[in-house]
Amino acid sequence: MSASLFHRFRRPALRLAVLVGVMFLQGCRLALFDPKGDIGNQERHLILLSTGLMLLVVIPVIALTLYFFWRYRATNTEATYAPEWSHSTAIEVVVWTIPCVIVAVLAVLIWRSTHDLDPYKALASERAPLKVEVVALNWKWLFIYPDYGVATVNELVVPARTPIEFHLTADSLMNSFFIPRLGSQVYAMAGMETRLHLIADDVGTYAGRSSAYSGSGFSGMRFDTIAVSEADFADWIRRTRTSSPALDADGYHALTAPSEHEPARKFGSVAPGLFEHVVDQYMPKPIGGEVCGPSDSVARTPSVLAPSHTDALPLMSPAKD
Repeated sequence: MSASLFHRFRRPALRLAVLVGVMFLQGCRLALFDPKGDIGNQERHLILLSTGLMLLVVIPVIALTLYFFWRYRATNTEATYAPEWSHSTAIEVVVWTIPCVIVAVLAVLIWRSTHDLDPYKALASERAPLKVEVVALNWKWLFIYPDYGVATVNELVVPARTPIEFHLTADSLMNSFFIPRLGSQVYAMAGMETRLHLIADDVGTYAGRSSAYSGSGFSGMRFDTIAVSEADFADWIRRTRTSSPALDADGYHALTAPSEHEPARKFGSVAPGLFEHVVDQYMPKPIGGEVCGPSDSVARTPSVLAPSHTDALPLMSPAKD
């Protein structure tokens, strides 16, 4: 009785399971295949093209394997029986030539794309890039806007359709900075500065994260990348300057304390040269060989930006180096 019931309801149950699975997957979006920036679009094209080239080998192999299983099954008495067969030049040519051609095409493709998608390569645009200095902390992200004298924690606000020039470092553990829908990921390492150029083509909010495990708080190292219009970005800079506290040496040292799931916050002014001091804190001094510690390096910076300096900063035309 139980066996008959199983066979009776097997197909409806399978259909229901498939339907429920499809309903749940409606909310899932693969970020890498839904890019919102030029770099992300190029990387999606590279992934799809490379996958397609490799499937030129994989799909025929799978199809032929299934065909051979069926063709030369024990019950098929009409299949050719050739126990002495051991070699075919034609098969060898096909088996080796096609993969070699695909590997050669992939080699040229990867070589070109590696140079075109170099994270240090500036993006061509009529607009001047927005410079953002990124510091990976335990376990949060600090974003400094040096041309505007403001900073944020776990929130990145950028103007859409404007290139973003990231300068990245870490205060302690190595991390990997990644905004999947905008493009490449780059490591942030203590005592080193890496760079990344991205752009958001459309206004919207895009998830950012750390993609390298760095301890117990790793899962909470997430931030929103908010791409806004040029006017909204200028207004955001103005409001941040006037309504947010300063990030001085003491405030930065408080940020370096490990914390998990840190809420987003803003700073209306930043100690000048803070990013450079974070990078240089592990470097030896030129004279005497004494190592410069974190508290010593940051303490030498002024506590806040002078009001006259911040007021003079342009909103959408940052000064070029």
